[in-house]
Amino acid sequence: MACKFISNEDITLWLEALAKDHVVFVPVDDCGSVTFRPLAEGRKPVLDRVPVRSPKEAVFPQNETLLLYKYEKDLEDPEHSTVRIKETLPKERAVVFGTRPCGARGMTVFDRVFDNERIRDPYYATRRENTLFITLACNKVESTCFCHEVGSGPADTAGSDVLLTPVQGGYTAEAVTERGGQMLEASVFADGGNKCAEAEEVKKATREMLGEAHDYSDAPEKLLAVFDDDEFWEEQAAGCISCGACTYLCPTCYCFNITDEATGTTGKRLRTWDTCMSFQYTLEGSGHNPRSTKAKRLKNRVNHKFSYYPDTYEKNIACCGCGRCIKSCPASVDIRAIVKAAQARGAKKESK
Repeated sequence: MACKFISNEDITLWLEALAKDHVVFVPVDDCGSVTFRPLAEGRKPVLDRVPVRSPKEAVFPQNETLLLYKYEKDLEDPEHSTVRIKETLPKERAVVFGTRPCGARGMTVFDRVFDNERIRDPYYATRRENTLFITLACNKVESTCFCHEVGSGPADTAGSDVLLTPVQGGYTAEAVTERGGQMLEASVFADGGNKCAEAEEVKKATREMLGEAHDYSDAPEKLLAVFDDDEFWEEQAAGCISCGACTYLCPTCYCFNITDEATGTTGKRLRTWDTCMSFQYTLEGSGHNPRSTKAKRLKNRVNHKFSYYPDTYEKNIACCGCGRCIKSCPASVDIRAIVKAAQARGAKKESK
């Protein structure tokens, strides 16, 4: 579809129009950190800083009610009761505006897990179908960015419906999906003209900032080669404090827990985010924990993203290269360095 242009001044008008029949999530400054919040009066979108939190919460909420239940006594047989269950499928339509390509690409990792030929999570699938992603291409990079090394890039369209690229005076807009094309029919958009060529230069320049990409293609095999190398994993996990920030901020982490909360004869079933970096994550009722050390937990996290997931889903890495886990880690643990070290160590083991 043709490239279009929207001015800085018209962005607000467009978002307000979308908000009439959608919940519009925009990146805002929240106590110094940029995170996604519903568009509201006084909330000005922050587009010159990458959000600390990923946009996955719009489709996979941190806390989600799956169902409501109620126990009812049989009046003719008081010792017998029945349980009435009410499903709570999401109904709202949403738009996520201003996420970077890496954040939107994270949804493709979720898609393969939660909506495939064998399994369809109705809560995730419904939200995914009802949510549109308006992505903002990057015009600068940070030292923690490595999207180009995991099959992506600063103008990647995977997982997006519309891609915006910053240019002089506003943004060019390209429809990625049919629904995205319908969004660009709004009157605030003009023909892109020479702005389209400017946008291509922005994309090219940003990609060049990232430099040459490291090759992770043999990471799955090399990680398995050092799977039982306890010395290696203890060395890599030495600085980790098991806080879980890496997993909670990650656009591709999808671990969750399910609990029931009861109040008398009524209650609700909740799904909440969980983290494989927590000691409690694999703690069994017997008291046994198969991942009792942080080295084992870190090994699982890294292997899942760069080995198990690619083996299961056609060599797709479960990492979008956003660098949030690196940038926000209080102990400066770098997943890139861990995988590269595993590749080197695995290659050394194989050569003996």
